[in-house]
Amino acid sequence: MKNSSILDTLREKANRLPLTPGVYIMYNEAGKVIYVGKSKALKNRVSQYFADTEKDVKTAKMVSDVRSFDFMLTDTEIEALTLENKLIKLYTPKYNILLKDGKSYPYIKVTVNEEYPRVVFTRKRLADGAKYFGPYSGASKAISIIKTTERAFALPQCKLEFPRDIGKSRPCIYAQIGQCCAPCSGNITKEEYRSRFSDVLSFLRGSYNEVKKSLTEQMNFASDNLMFETAAIMRDRIKTLETLWQKQKILTSPDAEYDIISLYRSEQCSCLAIYYVRAGAVMDSDNFIFSAEKIVDNSEIISFLCDMYSRREHLPPTIVTDIDFDAGEIQTLCDYTRQTCDAKVKVRQPQRGELKELCAMVQSNAALHARQYLADSEKDNEVLVKLAMLLQLEVVPEHIESIDISNYSDDNITAGIISVKKAKFDKKGYRTYKMRTTDTQDDYKSMCEALERRISHASEQKLPDLFLLDGGKGHVSVVKELFEDLGVDVPVFGMVKDEYHKTRTLTDGENDISIAKEQSVFMLIYKIQEEVHRFTVSTMQKAKSKKLTRSSLEDISGIGKKKAAVLLAHFKTISALKSASKDEIAAVKGVSVRDAENIRNYFDK
Repeated sequence: MKNSSILDTLREKANRLPLTPGVYIMYNEAGKVIYVGKSKALKNRVSQYFADTEKDVKTAKMVSDVRSFDFMLTDTEIEALTLENKLIKLYTPKYNILLKDGKSYPYIKVTVNEEYPRVVFTRKRLADGAKYFGPYSGASKAISIIKTTERAFALPQCKLEFPRDIGKSRPCIYAQIGQCCAPCSGNITKEEYRSRFSDVLSFLRGSYNEVKKSLTEQMNFASDNLMFETAAIMRDRIKTLETLWQKQKILTSPDAEYDIISLYRSEQCSCLAIYYVRAGAVMDSDNFIFSAEKIVDNSEIISFLCDMYSRREHLPPTIVTDIDFDAGEIQTLCDYTRQTCDAKVKVRQPQRGELKELCAMVQSNAALHARQYLADSEKDNEVLVKLAMLLQLEVVPEHIESIDISNYSDDNITAGIISVKKAKFDKKGYRTYKMRTTDTQDDYKSMCEALERRISHASEQKLPDLFLLDGGKGHVSVVKELFEDLGVDVPVFGMVKDEYHKTRTLTDGENDISIAKEQSVFMLIYKIQEEVHRFTVSTMQKAKSKKLTRSSLEDISGIGKKKAAVLLAHFKTISALKSASKDEIAAVKGVSVRDAENIRNYFDK
């Protein structure tokens, strides 16, 4: 329950805000940003949160967490929307809905900025002059379209670079069977090669009819001029594209091009579903799930859509939706896409007819995905409850962390800690620790050093409900002793492998608890142990690779490649150097007293 004096203070501050566009930022008691919003009239919008009026459950929960807020004025609502998107990406507030980082989405990149363009898969969208299509709902979807594009337009599928590699090798089998125009042979000019990319770009935009018309004209021209081989190639391209199109779900007339958007809302979760219709067929679809605490009002959805469309190369002329946006919200979306994406988009909200039926179909799809998400969440919760019962824990371990040790020589010992939240890997919580004080291959000491450093950052990253160690009774015993000394009250169990390298038993240091009969628990523990091992080993291998070309001593201030080599030549091993006194280190030719102090300070941390 929020203190009435705090609420009064917030209400007074909100009432003093101007009636101008801007962005507001809500903070909790710890000073963390929990919500970012925008408005064309800040005073009206922000004061609503603190007024004595009825609010939906999610908004009421957010307001109860607010202890202060800040604001930024802008000249226009579109500027406010742009700033809001940037701040949401920066702070990832608890109650905002947001797209994942663009780097995680698959795109198709057409390198029209190069002499000989290519169609390639990428997860990074850069300002490099290339054309980007997507993001797509999955990598397999993007790769399938790339393969079809390469076959249909006879584009190179090799790794040769043009014009550098022209004439350096014989054309491959794809050229011989007519699936590559073979720029490597030098028989096609740069202009001829580039000319086919107007059709490639049209195809990737979803303009199938436009591409078919172009290819048909080329086929007829070739046929009329007795260029039968060229005509046959055009015919085959048309057939390839028709085959792809026939695999898509046909919804409406062949000239239809629009996005159909619908939203399913519930107290448990919400799902925004989008069907991308091109030439009357569903070319792709997205389903964005928002968990229970996220505020999913119309203003949030508009911001989300604006952010999504700002990442796309091509927008449809029409967006069809059954979401009850008001005229102002629709105008904001249209203005934003026009100013930011240079696209003139019309928004339709059908009340009857075919488009209304299509919206209902997308709404059903959204509801289905939401129900599936809830069912999966219930399964995840069930397995955590079973794990808690098996281990006799006081709370269900919604947050688990697991640690493993890997090494490559005494000076490259690495600890990896992974985070698991609600039975899902939380990669933002992964941590790596390179040993500073443990100078031998001692798993017990290494694990204790890493966990002590992890615990020292508990104020920044909350400790989990359960620690799982990749080890047995000995590991658990030393870690429990460490936790007791540090006053840490977190359950610790070891994951014990059998002769088949499978974890069928957990240990508390004294007793073994079998998990073999609980298949869901067994699979969860198995995945955790595999992931922590994979993460730790891969991190160690990266360090090993780096070590082959660079000494770890170069991390020390004032120590470069030459001094590192001199030190290793003198002391023979890193362990011997760690044990040396400051005077002994300073006695090495070429190493100053200040260098010796830096070295000792580095190893004494």
